[in-house]
This record gives sequence, C-alpha cells and structure tokens, in this order.
Amino acid sequence: MRFTLLFLCFLSVAFRADKPAYRLYTPKLKTTTYAQLLRQATEADVVLFGELHNNPICHWLEFQLTKDLQAAKKGNLVLGAEMFETDNQTALTDYVQGRTTAKELATQARLWPNFDTDYKPITDFAREQHIPFIATNVPRRYARLVSRQGLTALDTITADAKRQLAPLPINVDLTLPGYKAMMEMMGGNEGHGAANPHSGQTDMMANFARAQATKDATMAYFILQNWKPGQTLLHFNGDYHSKNFEGIVWYLRQKQPDLKILTLSSVELSDIDKPATDNRNLANFVLAIPADMTKTY
Repeated sequence: MRFTLLFLCFLSVAFRADKPAYRLYTPKLKTTTYAQLLRQATEADVVLFGELHNNPICHWLEFQLTKDLQAAKKGNLVLGAEMFETDNQTALTDYVQGRTTAKELATQARLWPNFDTDYKPITDFAREQHIPFIATNVPRRYARLVSRQGLTALDTITADAKRQLAPLPINVDLTLPGYKAMMEMMGGNEGHGAANPHSGQTDMMANFARAQATKDATMAYFILQNWKPGQTLLHFNGDYHSKNFEGIVWYLRQKQPDLKILTLSSVELSDIDKPATDNRNLANFVLAIPADMTKTY
C-alpha cells in the first residue's frame, strides 16, 4: 500500500511538470510578467516588438498585446509593421477600413507567405476595431538597389518613389555595433570598404548593411509620421531591426530623443529558465521561447 501511494505521488509530480511556452525577462534577466509588459507598453509612445518571423509564440503574444493595448488605450492605438511596404499602404488601408476583401488585399499587396497564419489575425482585428495600420517598410526593390549599388543609387529613382522612403540622403553609421557585426559575420570589413568603395566583396557587405539601415531609417520615419502625442504605436518587426536598442531605435532617437520607446527582443533558448549572459540588455523586455517550439514555416 505504501509503495502504491509513493508511486502515485511520483506520477502526480511527473505529469504536473510545468512546461511554459515562454518567459519574460528584464534587461538584467530578472523574471517579469506580461502584466508589467502591458503596463509599460500602455505608457510608451512607441513599442517595437522584435519577433522571430517563423515563431508562433511571437505571433500569439503580438496578437494578445494588440488586443490588450486596444482595450487600455481606448482608441489611441496605432499599428505598424515591417511586413507591409510603404507602396502598399493604400491596399492595407482599404482592407482595414472595410472597403476591400481579403482576396483583394492578397492581389493588391505583396503579402508575406506566412501572412494568413501569422499576421492576418492582427490585421483582421484592426479591421474590426478600426485601428489605423501603417505600412512602414521600404519597398523591397529599393532595398535591393542599395544592396547592389549603394546609397547613391537612390538618387536616380523618381520623386514619387523617394516619398516611399525616409528622406534622402539617409545617414548610415556603419560603426554601430549591429551593422558592424553584420558585416563581420558576412566576411566584410567596414574599414577596407570605406578606403576603397569599389573593393568587391567588402563593399558588397557594406552595401548589404546599408540596405538594412535603409529599412531601419524608413520604418522609423513612417512611425514618426503616423504617431501623435497620447497614442501608442505598436510596431512589429524582425528582432534584428530593434534589438540592442539599435536599428529603428537609433533612427527614432536621431529625430525625437525624448520619445518613450519600449522594445521587446525574442530569443530561443534550450532552457528558458536559464538565459545566458549574452541575452542581457537586448531590450526592455526579453521574450525567451523554447528552442524546440514548433515553427509556422
């Protein structure tokens, strides 16, 4: 009888093991709560949610935060996203304002392949709740142009096209840690590229970073163009665009230093209860997700 009771107790403990889908941490990697995230997001001017594009927990939490901010801000919420390019703003606005169908949106805008599973729920919620939704990303053809030919290639595009980007000339500081690390990771060297702008591989790596910066600058510009005091603009972007308080954050600070910005950085960990020291100071909130979490694509 005693053995049976001990065995049942063991089974009870074993099968009640906690398997959380995520943990939230402060910049110093102290555990925190969703309630704290929501409270601080409600008080922020701009919230940059740095997501992992194929991670379902990121998309679920984005949706929850959108719904809760809408309830808290009582009509003073604006959405923005890297996933929509600025020349698709009319198509996005028409859909959110109920003038077109989902099928028409799909034909009129360049939707990401995972739109239906990952971003449509938020877009549909914006439509239901009449929340403005801003397309912030540079049209991809201009990012490709910079990646291939450098920033000066933007001088050759039309006046209408230039209105779809941050105002030219775009200031890019390749010594910022994020851009510098990108070039080093890809085998480039900013010093060599600066010394010889036609230096083949190194120049290509520098132009790749400049294209990334063009995206960051454009997203920051359209965030500021569409935000008003008293509002919270919740922006969805890839984690790299805002982690370490760089990328979009850096460009926002150049134009409006006093803006209240809150950032969230997403990381996948083998043990979400044991974040590593290199996860410190990534953002105001660090979203830790199990590395074996299923993917949306």
